[in-house]
Amino acid sequence: MKFTINLKHIVTLSLTLLLINVITAQEIIEDEKIEAPTEVKVDSTEAFKPRKVDGVAAVVGDFIVLESDIPKERQQLIASGANLDGVTDCQLFGRMLESKLYAHHAIQDSIIVTDAEVRAEVDYTIDQFLQSTNGSMERLVAFYKKEDEKSLREEIFESIKNNKLSGRMQEKVVEEVEITPEEVRQFFNKIPKEQRPTFGTELKVAEIVVDPKVSSEDKQIIIDRLKEYKRDVVENGASFRTKAVLYSDDKESGRSGGSVGTMHRDKPKMVKEFREVAFSMQEGDISDPFETEFGFHILKVEKIRGKEYDVSHILLIPKVSDEALKEARERIDKIRESIVSGDLTFEEAARESSDRKETRVDGGQMINPKTQDYKFELTKMDTELYTQIQSLKDNEVSPVLTETERTGKIKFKILTVTGRIDDHEADYATDYLKIKELALNEKRINAIEKWQEEKIMDTYIKIGEDYKDCDFSSNWLKK
Repeated sequence: MKFTINLKHIVTLSLTLLLINVITAQEIIEDEKIEAPTEVKVDSTEAFKPRKVDGVAAVVGDFIVLESDIPKERQQLIASGANLDGVTDCQLFGRMLESKLYAHHAIQDSIIVTDAEVRAEVDYTIDQFLQSTNGSMERLVAFYKKEDEKSLREEIFESIKNNKLSGRMQEKVVEEVEITPEEVRQFFNKIPKEQRPTFGTELKVAEIVVDPKVSSEDKQIIIDRLKEYKRDVVENGASFRTKAVLYSDDKESGRSGGSVGTMHRDKPKMVKEFREVAFSMQEGDISDPFETEFGFHILKVEKIRGKEYDVSHILLIPKVSDEALKEARERIDKIRESIVSGDLTFEEAARESSDRKETRVDGGQMINPKTQDYKFELTKMDTELYTQIQSLKDNEVSPVLTETERTGKIKFKILTVTGRIDDHEADYATDYLKIKELALNEKRINAIEKWQEEKIMDTYIKIGEDYKDCDFSSNWLKK
């Protein structure tokens, strides 16, 4: 089970990095095309001499895996930093079959991946690849042995689209999987005491954040610009995606046409104001300008699939004057002085003065976004946060920190460690949320394995002769 989970993570890594597979491995084919190897003439001196160009390793539903795909997949994973020591070709091949099975049934289940969202990721992927060739498209095309930029983009498009289909099929399989407290208790109790996991040092961290104030005049300038962008798209047919690329202050999403990915009603991802606007809209709608802690936005709902919303946005951040920066710095300096002198506790000061609404009501207590509780495991903490608190003693107040977000917005903050739990063996009461996540993951894996077993038997699958001796973890040979 440990190897299975690790290998699943390796394959997920390859999909996330959008590594390029041979496009023919993604194409829909006719069954008769796999019956005989292709023969070609090598040259005039070896006319009629047969040569096998490439063999078909497997057919899964409407998809094929070529023999050449397996070593290429290994090379690409290694190039991405994955450690494949001890992973056999048969094991890697098995995971490739899984990916094709998911993609095939995603199509059968009418799971939709829009061309617009794929093209946005193609553009982003090309931009990332160009960094390795100093911006030279010619070198990039040559490196991937394609004829031109168009054929490279087509190959990346097919790879990304099928990876997305596969991923969404997996999400659909496990989206209804839930776990009860009793199941969590049973999961924990069945683990032998000597095999219970250990958790590293955990900290509870609180913050006080001060934002430089923006004048109402500067805010209105931004709002008017966003209204003009919306008007141009709605009335003149301008491209929302192009405007995001050209004008959004969120450069990360701007590179992909403003896409922030898929939002799920039951799985909070963005700040409250952003979610409320997105989930109140219809497919194709563009919102009026609205404000969050990051700045002002307009957003477009690209696609709605039940509780899932594909959303793009344009973010504009009002400029902050030097005077406003100075005033904000002086304000947080005074807040810190009042805490250090004992006039206020950190919790009281946070409730009274912090501009971070999400943490202010809890006295500045930060929530771990990965676990949704107050504890941060030291070895898994965000690098920036770790650097800021690693030398703090419990209840010591940090110096004033200047934080520049990826959007360029500047904030000032102070931090303190409000609690500490040293390295320890898993305890049901103390570590309930982490144990619950482990139990839920096991239940999800079991659901996926059951789904695989059923779909393998219901799907046309043909494994090449060279791979029929593989000891697959799944029943690909339908024995």
